[in-house]
Amino acid sequence: MISYKQIDCNYFQEYDTIPMQVYVKSQYVLERINNGLGGILLKEVPVKDYVLDFSKHAKATKFSEKFDITNWAFFMAFDDENPIGAVTIVSRTADIRMLDGREDMTVLWDIRVSDTYKHQGIGKKLFDLAVKWSRSNGFKQMKIECQNNNVPACKFYQKQGAILRKIDEYAYNDDINSKFEIQFIWYLDL
Repeated sequence: MISYKQIDCNYFQEYDTIPMQVYVKSQYVLERINNGLGGILLKEVPVKDYVLDFSKHAKATKFSEKFDITNWAFFMAFDDENPIGAVTIVSRTADIRMLDGREDMTVLWDIRVSDTYKHQGIGKKLFDLAVKWSRSNGFKQMKIECQNNNVPACKFYQKQGAILRKIDEYAYNDDINSKFEIQFIWYLDL
């Protein structure tokens, strides 16, 4: 039976056992109309399949080493006692640039679901818990970062009502492995 609960740092080792992988089969490319003055069209194009593994970069056990997580919230999904999904929501943390210094916004920092449990509504439930927590704590907006090569996540956020408001082709240009990734920033009004 699937259950969900808000967790604290005592669960971080279990949290980190949940893989955070994206199976890339397509990506969004930007097509500028009239050099951008006529707008930008996003086109989904197929690519040679590959896997992005964010697990090594997003370790809950390292969060408190880098940041003051006092104003963060964490939820996990379990199948009986087996951890199968998790979400982290960030708020009111000075060192987090994604918050833009705003006190009325949260950031969906991390959301993950084990491969065998994807497409069963677990990600939606975790997302809903993040939204509910944000609303109940008086926040007005949630910010979500994604990349052009994570098409499933982009479609998921759009389906949840988030709006793509920022595209940054140079956000990752200092990371040689990410030189072809484009940052998408989504916002969800709460």
